[in-house]
Amino acid sequence: MQKLRGALIGCGFFAVNQMHAWNDVEGAVIVAICDRDPERLAAVGDQFGIARRYADAAQMFADGGFDFVDIATTVQSHRALVELAAAHKVPAICQKPFARTLSDAKAMVAACRTASIPLMVHENFRWQPPIQAVRKALDAGAIGEPFWGRFSFRSGFDVFSGQPYLAEGERFIIEDLGIHTLDIARYILGDVKSLTARTLRVNPKIKGEDVATILLDHEAGATSIVDVSYATKLGTEPFPETLVELDGTEGTIRLSQGYRLEINNAAGTTVTDVSPKLLSWASRPWHNIQESVFAIQQHWSERLRDGGETSTSGADNLKTFALVEAAYESAASGSPVEIGALLK
Repeated sequence: MQKLRGALIGCGFFAVNQMHAWNDVEGAVIVAICDRDPERLAAVGDQFGIARRYADAAQMFADGGFDFVDIATTVQSHRALVELAAAHKVPAICQKPFARTLSDAKAMVAACRTASIPLMVHENFRWQPPIQAVRKALDAGAIGEPFWGRFSFRSGFDVFSGQPYLAEGERFIIEDLGIHTLDIARYILGDVKSLTARTLRVNPKIKGEDVATILLDHEAGATSIVDVSYATKLGTEPFPETLVELDGTEGTIRLSQGYRLEINNAAGTTVTDVSPKLLSWASRPWHNIQESVFAIQQHWSERLRDGGETSTSGADNLKTFALVEAAYESAASGSPVEIGALLK
């Protein structure tokens, strides 16, 4: 089987994880990289043995020779790069957050649809093994019909040390972290019809919000709470675990700290360790996220070969992105926001 050839744009903080994961993905290989920073370009190129290196994405696309592009840049460049990929009819993966605005995201999806190319958003949190275990239990009917949930990520981890730009944006935790947690809520309990959000800035050294609490009304009838914080100081730091609570008509599911999955139903109580693997290139505590990077990229490789739609396609991610926009709108207005109107 000939490997799919990929190109990576953006050689920053998180892209190194993607490069390691591409080395492990069956059926794909990165053949070219691009970054405007020559030091980062050289560092990643040398580390992973990539000879084709570009400072200009347009030149890289003009030279061609690859089957897909992985866009691992910051959000400001996403629309231009996705539209460049569409213009060259190159399937694209785009890092989250998908776009600066929902209208930009819609335009990106439309451009790729017109070009008849796949577009996937690198929304990897739903691919974490513990989240997959929760979904599998729910799909197996372990607790009947879910009617309530909580998706929680509360931490005091210094995320700014590795990504200092996060402290400079007017928007922070919902856009950077909450987007993952909202996507998990959608993945587990289905699409959302309305939400109400409250935000708070505890850390005086940052510009955006570092705490958010969001109430979701799901289309299927369940209610859930998404709560995220980078201002929570706990005795045992849970970063980067997402904790899940689900109540159903026939039982409960609890994914608690330490990757402990507890299911209670008429058959009794079962407790399972759903810890992620520590891949050869991964490091604790990041290994949960790192394994999910491999999982989503393997998923992309398989779907690109069989022509199926990816789990986090651009079209699907519009529904998650709409929740982010709605959360900021609700926090500013103090009122609930209907999601359907945003997606028209």
